[in-house]
Amino acid sequence: MAPTPARPTGPAAPSGHGTPGTSGAPGAPGVSGIGAATTSLGDLEARLGAIDMPYALPGAEQAAKRAALIADQLGDYILPRLASIDAPLLAVVGGSTGAGKSTLVSSLIRRRVATASAIRPTTRRPLLLHAPDDEPWFASDRVLGSLARVRVPEGAPPSAPLPPDAENPAAWRELEVRSCRELPPGLALLDAPDVDSVVDENRELAATLLASADLWVFVTTAARYADAVPWQHLRAAAERDIVVAVVLDRVPDGAAPDVEADLRRRLASAGLADAPVITIPETPLDAEGLLPVPLIAPLRDWLTALAADAEARRDVARRTLTGALGSALAQIDLLATDLDAQAQEHDELAEAALAAHTEAAQRISAACADGSMLRGEVLARWQEYVGTSGLLKGLESQVGRLRDRLGAALRGRPAPAQRVEDAIESSLATLIVAEVQRASIATERAWQRAGTAAPALESARAILPGQEALTERATALVHDWQGELLGLVRAEGADKRLTARLISLGVNGVGVSLMIVVFAHTGGLTGGEVGIAGGTALVAQRLLEAVFGDQAMRSMAERARTDLTTRVQALVDEQSALLASVLRQPSPTGAELRQAARAAATALESTGTAAGKEHS
Repeated sequence: MAPTPARPTGPAAPSGHGTPGTSGAPGAPGVSGIGAATTSLGDLEARLGAIDMPYALPGAEQAAKRAALIADQLGDYILPRLASIDAPLLAVVGGSTGAGKSTLVSSLIRRRVATASAIRPTTRRPLLLHAPDDEPWFASDRVLGSLARVRVPEGAPPSAPLPPDAENPAAWRELEVRSCRELPPGLALLDAPDVDSVVDENRELAATLLASADLWVFVTTAARYADAVPWQHLRAAAERDIVVAVVLDRVPDGAAPDVEADLRRRLASAGLADAPVITIPETPLDAEGLLPVPLIAPLRDWLTALAADAEARRDVARRTLTGALGSALAQIDLLATDLDAQAQEHDELAEAALAAHTEAAQRISAACADGSMLRGEVLARWQEYVGTSGLLKGLESQVGRLRDRLGAALRGRPAPAQRVEDAIESSLATLIVAEVQRASIATERAWQRAGTAAPALESARAILPGQEALTERATALVHDWQGELLGLVRAEGADKRLTARLISLGVNGVGVSLMIVVFAHTGGLTGGEVGIAGGTALVAQRLLEAVFGDQAMRSMAERARTDLTTRVQALVDEQSALLASVLRQPSPTGAELRQAARAAATALESTGTAAGKEHS
């Protein structure tokens, strides 16, 4: 059935073809506002093109692809069309696999310029054909700038389809451009890949090209017109208010009325009731591999009439531009919501790492305060140092006698305080390493349960220090803390009276006594451990009171405890920060994307081509 070459509705505009880079005629978007609109849309395009959604949330992959498609549409179609409303119309010939798109394009100009293949999947550079007079419009990357240009001489043989080249992904983003004398000025044809190709890159490129078209020639067959994928694109065309002509190819004899009627019902339901339908029966090709002229004449006449009517071309361009702008800006808020979800996921993953390490710091602090450190090797070395059995009996004696007996207990022993200090260093470092590693494991498990940060997990495993490095770091921490504590003892005993007492006991002896007092609470011990550890800690406390006095002893213990807590917290924070550093922030933020969209919409209002508004 022949279509009626009807003009799309819209305001009238004077004829004229314009020149590249200008609006060219009255009725185009206001020149004064185009610069601001172009800048705002360019900023929006850049943000969309650099969008990063690092977390595998539901719909994230689709959202990223949608962002890339909108960015391509802005650069490939919206910006050039906004600047040049009178540029030639670009009609994209798209459709299902094996529907006969390439044959149709060649038949329209009566010359083989595209070669079809019966082998699937194959790919071929999309082919753009334009009239010789329109070459200035297509010589640069003004239109479809995201694709690399491959200029082919007009008389060159058609490019053959090739198997997909996974090793050269750039090959998917090339556009073959040919001049074609058989085309009328004002209209260009683009043969696009299959919308339902089994090759992802083909489908994505097809979507990009359809989004960059002024009008569609959609090709399907009697056997496949009801397939789901093509209708997704047709419904999108209706939402964008794109002019669409549908070619129903390879219709068996006698089936045309029923098939065409059903197709028209489906088109009406999709919002495309006015789309012309060209029915091509099942028929052999001629010697050149072309469809007979009478069968494609209705479509060719419709396209020729549109190309010859400058006002109709302008209306089509303005209608499609307005629809494309409205569709693009409407999708921005959805993308911003996806970015908000990405930011929330980042924060929740970072919070999981922070919570795990906060708990680790708390457990280390508790173990250092509840007497747990006075177990095992530390307790044994402390008992060895003070001679527990003999000294506990004298706790009610005078402080001076206790000091004297402690001094006597030390005589003849080779650096006994150092053994206590070494035991504390080893035990405390082991505790720190165990709790930090426990926190890292808890973080890893939390991220694994989330299932959204596999790359971050791999990065974390690569940068986190191993057992040996972490042990060295923890040992150095404890050693430095012990050194600071001994410095505190020296500072407090700086007057001559205290110095004499320190000399009798040794700085290290007083120092390890202070360390024991720091760990002296007994909440973590049970049974006989309480009596043993508590008793020996009391010995240390009485010793420090004898040397420094009660108030000074308490102040020193608190300062030492605070210093240790600060150092441990710094190490734990360092580990937590390492894990947080592998978590990428999504970009841009949802708020930034919304702001960019609002700025673009505001700028477009000044051009008279605001989204969702008819040009006045």
